[in-house]
Amino acid sequence: MSDLHPKLQPIFTTVLARNPGEAEFHQAVKEVLDSLAPVVDKRPELIDAAIIERLCEPERQIIFRVPWTDDQGQVHVNRGFRVEFNSALGPYKGGLRFHPSVYLGIIKFLGFEQIFKNALTGLPIGGGKGGSDFDPKGRSDAEIMRFCQSFMTELYRHIGEYRDVPAGDIGVGGREIGYMFGQYKRITNQYESGVLTGKGIGWGGSRARTEATGYGTVFFTRDMLTSRGESLEGKRVVVSGAGNVAIYAVEKAQDLGATVVAVSDSGGYVVDEKGIDLELLKDIKEVQRGRLTDYAAVRKHATHVDNGSIWDVDCDVALPCATQNELDGDGAAALVKNGVTAVAEGANMPCTPEAIKVFQEAGTLFGPGKAANAGGVATSALEMQQNAMRDAWTFEATEERLDQIMSGIHTRCLETAEEFGSPGDYVVGANISGFIQVAEPMMAMGVI
Repeated sequence: MSDLHPKLQPIFTTVLARNPGEAEFHQAVKEVLDSLAPVVDKRPELIDAAIIERLCEPERQIIFRVPWTDDQGQVHVNRGFRVEFNSALGPYKGGLRFHPSVYLGIIKFLGFEQIFKNALTGLPIGGGKGGSDFDPKGRSDAEIMRFCQSFMTELYRHIGEYRDVPAGDIGVGGREIGYMFGQYKRITNQYESGVLTGKGIGWGGSRARTEATGYGTVFFTRDMLTSRGESLEGKRVVVSGAGNVAIYAVEKAQDLGATVVAVSDSGGYVVDEKGIDLELLKDIKEVQRGRLTDYAAVRKHATHVDNGSIWDVDCDVALPCATQNELDGDGAAALVKNGVTAVAEGANMPCTPEAIKVFQEAGTLFGPGKAANAGGVATSALEMQQNAMRDAWTFEATEERLDQIMSGIHTRCLETAEEFGSPGDYVVGANISGFIQVAEPMMAMGVI
């Protein structure tokens, strides 16, 4: 990455000093600041008003104890987080992540990214994120329920339809949202359906929310390819991950005529030259909660690889949909060597700075996560709209609106990159567009 503009370097130095040991947060801030040099020169009033300094400091950081009891009666204590980062555009909006890797730095990185991602959707939602270092893997439904109830017993006082609206993320799906919503309703004696998104269809949820992040990533990839006169039809695609985002990226890529040949999980990756069997993948991952080794056991022609990198698999399009920093410089070099033409981030910051540099130097289309995976939060905002209207939309209507939002994000990124002297650079376009959309209302509201 390039050296920072002289007016931006002191800001980053302060971020490093004020947030020691939070490498992911540092990386996310640096990636945005790297793009903002043209803004310093073209919109100096935004810099003079210390908008960037304010954006880098959360409005509120909440850390709390989460005690719970397992099925054997053993008491455990986890740590819960909610970082309410910026509310210039609307109530804080962002998911909850339950994973042992969670600590304050992870939540701050995710919340910071969420500010710009939410701004790019054009919808009235601010940026926030939360979660816990609780690991739901291997826990019974009863244990997960008790943890979620304990988590919400503290969190409930900080959230609300017009204040902060959490959703799901890694480790938090419909089951966990249900347990938390039930506890919120119990404590507050209110059926405030707009307080959480990702709810079940029968009690305030939005159709297409489950599919939205994966679908949106593929819509963004389609639009990037279209900008070069190409399409997904006939493309060979690799998708990392086998969770919610990955599964529905596979589904939409196949719908648009691509062949997805590989997916991965924490135990390795599977290559299926005939194309991933989507129904089998869904059954193993969503119903059985199994592993990709089970997929290979059923699809005899498929190959499971325990060691090695999924990025060594030949492909035209790569969609990293697992977790942060999963695709490094070596992985990017392997993809470029094998002829990849487009990469879009379905996960949050899955590509390291070194990987992004490799793609940009090779002329590979690269869609950063704050743009490419904004479909999930966009559809969460649509769920909020439906809740506010006491309405429910069809799957088709919601998907059509999602498609429109993702195309709008793509257009906004391209136009902004062009305006600020970096034509075709989606990273610059996304960062500057998101920044300006948040900075202008912050200016209008004064120093708060």
